[in-house]
Parts: sequence; structure tokens; C-alpha cells
Amino acid sequence: MAPYGALRHDPKGMGGGAPWGNLPAVAEGGTWGTAPVRRRSVVLALAGALLAAVGLSGCGLVSGSPMTDDVKPGTVGRGEPLKGAQLTVTSKEFTENIILGQIMGLIFKAAGATVIDKTNIQGTIGAREAVRTGAADGMYEYTGTGWITHLGHEKPIPDEQKQWEAVRDADRANGLVWLPQSTLNNTYALALNPANAKKYGVKTLSDLAALLKKDPDAVTLCVENEFATRNDGLPGMAKAYGMSIPPGNIRKMSAGVIYTQTVKGTACTFGEVYTTDGRIKAMGLTVLADDKHFFPNYNAAPEMNAATMKKYPQIAGLLAPVTKALDNTVAQQLNRKVDVDGEDPHEVAKEWLIEKGFIREG
Repeated sequence: MAPYGALRHDPKGMGGGAPWGNLPAVAEGGTWGTAPVRRRSVVLALAGALLAAVGLSGCGLVSGSPMTDDVKPGTVGRGEPLKGAQLTVTSKEFTENIILGQIMGLIFKAAGATVIDKTNIQGTIGAREAVRTGAADGMYEYTGTGWITHLGHEKPIPDEQKQWEAVRDADRANGLVWLPQSTLNNTYALALNPANAKKYGVKTLSDLAALLKKDPDAVTLCVENEFATRNDGLPGMAKAYGMSIPPGNIRKMSAGVIYTQTVKGTACTFGEVYTTDGRIKAMGLTVLADDKHFFPNYNAAPEMNAATMKKYPQIAGLLAPVTKALDNTVAQQLNRKVDVDGEDPHEVAKEWLIEKGFIREG
């Protein structure tokens, strides 16, 4: 397995993390306002080039290798209902999605299937196309990405369940089956260090808006370039919460620098983060609640090839309890092990599944 290192978390689009990606990027989201899902036009152009170059036929997008783990059913997969099946799992190229792809693959493996690992595909379009065309059988995708990036809607649906249902229903026509979602919601947020949290007493974005009116100099922000201009980012958030942020209070920088500067609390009081990023807890940051529910929902859910589900309907029952166990706390813990502690995504996924009792060592 190739080394991953600290990969960005971007469910929103072409590259890592509840927001944009390594690649390009498309924060688990799609077209939005004036700059559709993180550069939708660029994404579509890249997707076209990718599809033309690869052909997305049965050969897939990247070379895959069999999962060789000796794992057995735990509370999931008893009786090995997938015995004799050959299934391919995939993912995008950021830490969290790779871990989720490994989780799916290991569940199938424990249930008796031969599993081909084609995780770590660059870009949200490429990974989805692998599943849609049958080059892969499944992956974990994000509802906001499905609704906005892939299905082309400009506005998210605030209710998480209704957002999932809308994506599920709309994607049937594309040969994709969305299984029930998790509460893992990799979306945007603003955070601050413990000292500033205590000093200013802010807990929500509405509190931040009130602080801005009372003491404008106290509200300085470290954000990425794209977040600073997207309608589903800082401009839209400011409008939704009635904020008038002085341009001089906004500092633009890369994601990694944002975290370190937010911890220091000098260059900026508040920093843009992704809600499932392992660095939040590792650095002791306090995340402000989006009390008006402005930011889109990016709940992770299994996105499966329809033909695969018709042949192996038992997959739904195998993944249901695992998906249900995934939440933001779990995601932060697993992401931290890779991005902060330098562990391998496959081993992190395997250890969690064994710890939860879903699978066991052979």
C-alpha cells in the first residue's frame, strides 16, 4: 500500500476533506453560487480529460491489489454471505475517505469476498465514475457532494435525512444505490484556541456575529483562498449571520498553516476547519456551532453500483451497523491516527473494526 502521509480532508469535492481536495478539489460539494463546487468548470474539464484518458472500462482508474488480511466475521458477516464474490472498493485520495474505503473492503473480506483495493483515486469525479461504471463496486461518498457536485444542485437541503433521501432518489437513474448514511458530517466550521474561547465566550456563529458588532478588532479570520470567495464559504456565512467583516481582518493561507495559526491565536482568532479533522482535538481547538445551519451537510454514506447491489443485496445489511457507528468523534480519532500520528489508513480501519467487534483476526 502506498504511503499516504497527512492528506487533506475534503469531502466536498475533488480532493480531501469536508471541503476541498488535494487536487484539485471539490469540497464534498458541488456547484455553488458563482464558483460551483469548488471550481465546477475546472472539475468537469478535468473529469472529461480523465475519462477520455482512462476510458473507465473494466480496467478501472488505478491499479488495484487484493486485500490479503486474514479476517473473519465478528458481529458482522456471520455465515460469510459474500463467499465466492469478488468485489472492488474505491475512495478519493484524502485520509478520511481512504479509511472509509478500507473499512468497506475489510467488511466484505470478513464476509467471505475476495476484495480488490482501488482506494486513493484522485478526485471525486473519478471515484464516482469508477462505481457508476462498475470498475469498482462501492465507496463511501458524502451526501452534499452527491447533491451539489454530482447532481448539479446549487442549494443544499438543510435536513440531513431529507438531503440523503433526495440524493438516493435522484441517483437511481445513474445506476447508483445510496445506502443509509452515517452521522459523520464532514463540513465547514470555524474554531479557536482554548484561551480565546475563554476570553471571548463565543460558542456559536451567532455569538461570533455579536462579537464582531461589539468588538470588530477581536474577529480576525484565517481561511483558505477558496473559502474566502465561495458562496458556500465565508461570503455566504457572513450574509446568513449578518456579519460585516472588515477585509483587513481576513488572512488567507493554506489549510495546514490555518491550524497552526489558530492554535497560536495571534495572526487570527478564528480559523476555518473541517469538522472531522483529527487536528481539532489534537490541538485542543473549540469548534463554533453553526446554529443557523448554513453550511451544507456532508454525511458519509455507502454509494454502491446498482448491478452489484442487485447481485449481492446482503451488502446493505453488512454495512448498516458499521455506517451507523461512524460519527464525527470516531472520524476525528481515526483521521488523527493517520494525519497526526502517521499510521497507515488500512491498519487504522482494521484496528477500529476489530475493536468494535465487527470483524476479528483470523
